[in-house]
Amino acid sequence: MPTVVGVMLRKIKDKIYADVRRFDLRLNDEIILVTDHGVEVGVVCERAKNIPKSKDPVGKVLRKAMDEDKKRVADNERKALKAHEIVAQKADDHGLDMKTTYVYYTFDCSKLFVYYTSETRVDFRELIKDLGHILKTKIQMVQIGVRNESKMIGGVGTCGQILCCQGFLKDFNSVTIDMAKEQDLLSNTAKLSGLCGRLMCCISYENDTYKTVKKDLPEIGTIIATPEGKAKLTAIDCIRERVTVDFGDRIFKNFTIKQINDNNHKESDR
Repeated sequence: MPTVVGVMLRKIKDKIYADVRRFDLRLNDEIILVTDHGVEVGVVCERAKNIPKSKDPVGKVLRKAMDEDKKRVADNERKALKAHEIVAQKADDHGLDMKTTYVYYTFDCSKLFVYYTSETRVDFRELIKDLGHILKTKIQMVQIGVRNESKMIGGVGTCGQILCCQGFLKDFNSVTIDMAKEQDLLSNTAKLSGLCGRLMCCISYENDTYKTVKKDLPEIGTIIATPEGKAKLTAIDCIRERVTVDFGDRIFKNFTIKQINDNNHKESDR
């Protein structure tokens, strides 16, 4: 059973396991390792553990990243910026309907990853031939979705914080318009989309709470029993677990959801 650590690779944060060999590695250590794509730089994201032999590829840790390695990574990033311009220009020359999102060299520059988005299937065989002649390395084209594009590029959301996908989200969960309806967000439809143009991931975070809180409550506009008599339900605050009711003549009052549920259960028992 090899002892391995989980390692995040590249900006898209692919995770693989790598044999730690003799190294004492901790979370967030930057390491140099061998993968199926050559020598790469990665970040430890999962503590060491023993795993059974698997068909999935396992990398091999060569060393912790040293100052010289970090300088080389910085040089590779500068080199990749120039390569990005070349890739984008050549894609235009070939009339390809694609947007080059991010270009990345492996640590040993034996391979260049080209991440791109496109609404259609792209035949980039001639493009790869051209790029191979110019850049003198293997080219791997990787099509990604717009959500992964935002994850790689990063940015700031409408909340003023860095994008969730850039900061902590490992996987993208399904986000639907029904979740927005559940949370009464449709009045702000212009604010529902993230930088990627898709529904914001954070809409899903509180959805289960809203569903749980609302399941025993009648719909807004219904006449309900309150501790002070009958009134029309006008608003539900699921986070604070409170409701607003209208007794008529614009006399609004707030009650806890527990008070409302208790009173309505008493009404139904009569």
